[in-house]
Amino acid sequence: MVFIDGSNLYHIIRDLLPDEKPNDFDFEKFVNQIAGGRKVAGAYYYNVPLDRRKDEENYIKQQKFFDKIQRIPNFTFVLCRMQKKRIDGKIIYEAKEDDIHLAVDMVKFAYTDDYDTAILVSSDGDFVPAIKLVQEKGKIVENIGFENKFSYHLQHVCLRFYKLKREVVRSLFN
Repeated sequence: MVFIDGSNLYHIIRDLLPDEKPNDFDFEKFVNQIAGGRKVAGAYYYNVPLDRRKDEENYIKQQKFFDKIQRIPNFTFVLCRMQKKRIDGKIIYEAKEDDIHLAVDMVKFAYTDDYDTAILVSSDGDFVPAIKLVQEKGKIVENIGFENKFSYHLQHVCLRFYKLKREVVRSLFN
């Protein structure tokens, strides 16, 4: 089963390949590539919607992207929430609930025996406690990191760690 931290992946890819359009990333090909020929019981993608009132154009682009993802077979799209905060008089937006939804699903599906191996696509070390719990259940956890960003903590707690290079990521665009 593949678990994708969507916001984390978006920012990593945007920084790694600034000339590519994020909406052209081929998630179906990506999941199949990281699964390496293994049967994928499911792929889960977690993200948050942009504030339509703040940026109508990017909101519409993101919605088209979300629609595209939701059409991929055996791919579950989990929409979380964006929280607006005021810090030093500036309004900022933070993704909320996406990491916890991902961690809960990873643990829940481990305990219902829906997978043998979890492939976590994230560079966020906050997932370590959930990974340890999944491993206590006898499941294998692999981590997909990137040459421009990966988590030392995830790399060392997961059984396998793969660092994708720029050329590999570029090959995943349409």
